[in-house]
Amino acid sequence: MKGLSKSKIQNLIQEAIKVRNFAYCPYSNFKVGACILCEDGTLYTGCNVENGSFTVGNCAERCAYVKAISEGKTKFKAVAVVAQQENSFTTPCGTCRQFMGEFGNVDVYMTKPTSEDVLVCSLDELLPYQFNL
Repeated sequence: MKGLSKSKIQNLIQEAIKVRNFAYCPYSNFKVGACILCEDGTLYTGCNVENGSFTVGNCAERCAYVKAISEGKTKFKAVAVVAQQENSFTTPCGTCRQFMGEFGNVDVYMTKPTSEDVLVCSLDELLPYQFNL
């Protein structure tokens, strides 16, 4: 695995698993949790929140980022993403990738619900040609 110690990675994943339980997803029933690690060591979590007007819902990754940003944090080291897919990893959607890219390249740790296997990619690997101003 990349840049973080195994215990920090496990902690990120466990926090993402915990917050996934708070997901509001009555339409898809697809719960997602995310946890980001700021450069100063602070953790912020987020879950997906759906809405009957589908486009105004919010993904777990953006929820965590917005919580951190709203408290003055803009430098991040890593993010963990956990969803309900048993047979494959859930990666951040394109909108989340672009949103996260605004705040720099981070390692993204993705795991299945059991958290036994972890897929790690940099954000630049997930979105190699991000839009930049």
